[in-house]
Amino acid sequence: MTSRTDAPAEARAPRSRQRPRTLPWRTVLGLMAASLAIWLLLDAVTLEHNAEVSPLGTRRTVALTILRPLAAISRFTQVSRIESAANGALGRTTTGSGGHTFVVIGPTVKPTKSTKHPPIHPSVTTLPPDPLENPTASDPLRALLIGDSLGLDLGGPLQNRLASTGVVAATLDGKESTGLTRPDYFDWPAELNRALTQVNPQVVVIMMGANDPQSFLGPPAIGYGTAQWDTEYRHRAVKFMKEATSQGAKLIWVSLPPMRDPALDAKVAKVNALQKEAAAKVPGVIYVSSTPSLSPGGGYTAFITRNGQNISVREPDGIHVSAQGGAVLSDEVVHAMRHDLGIPIH
Repeated sequence: MTSRTDAPAEARAPRSRQRPRTLPWRTVLGLMAASLAIWLLLDAVTLEHNAEVSPLGTRRTVALTILRPLAAISRFTQVSRIESAANGALGRTTTGSGGHTFVVIGPTVKPTKSTKHPPIHPSVTTLPPDPLENPTASDPLRALLIGDSLGLDLGGPLQNRLASTGVVAATLDGKESTGLTRPDYFDWPAELNRALTQVNPQVVVIMMGANDPQSFLGPPAIGYGTAQWDTEYRHRAVKFMKEATSQGAKLIWVSLPPMRDPALDAKVAKVNALQKEAAAKVPGVIYVSSTPSLSPGGGYTAFITRNGQNISVREPDGIHVSAQGGAVLSDEVVHAMRHDLGIPIH
């Protein structure tokens, strides 16, 4: 046997180490700048969206000044589609970038004269919805579910819950990062008008407001946290509720649940209080608090006990409602439809 010491001398000689390859600092800086420019073009549309929905102020103004031309270039060159395709391949959704949801689930509604309406206007008289007392598979109850991202958290499970009755056609209309304070970004009154005309609902369910604690852009511009802001927000909520019930539909307004962050929780509590005051001013509105079902103790909780089991009702961000939480809250809405509105659904 040959020992290691008998190996050829050249095999035992230490190998010379290759010096690591280096690049001039200007080249490295140029590569970093090019990478940043490519990333900005790929993500410009999403970044622009995030800036548009951010609170008013110098930071938002500067961000939009920089991002709007980049987003325009991204759209013109269709570079933004690369990001969408990559997200799709990775199984990621892009609704956070401003996606709009409009989905109908349930029995097919027979076209009737009452399902076609001209645009809503105070001087226009529309036909009342069909009676609520006896929905059937051939003549289902028409429900319209409206909301922001939290409204979508409720809307998806509620839409499936209502469709499972076999006698409700539920339409979900939602958009993330929206509310009543920023119609410059998404005009909910106009969207509600369109949805009412298309769906002619007998029941409308609305849950939104987490994005509303920010200043009104105007005119007039009104700073958040002032008494004038409270008055204006209450006024907008009343107007929105009146429009939702303008064709004779009943409205179920669902409050926002407590938030984990104390500062956000205080803001949401203020929005809830103003929405509740507005609901009391509009006939045909039923206000449903989400707190008893999602936060039985009154404060934020991620888990509740239901049927002897602990279930997660909130998302890890401490803001959104989980699918299980949405199902729990759906039962509260169905309860209101059954007991407060007398609709015989199970």
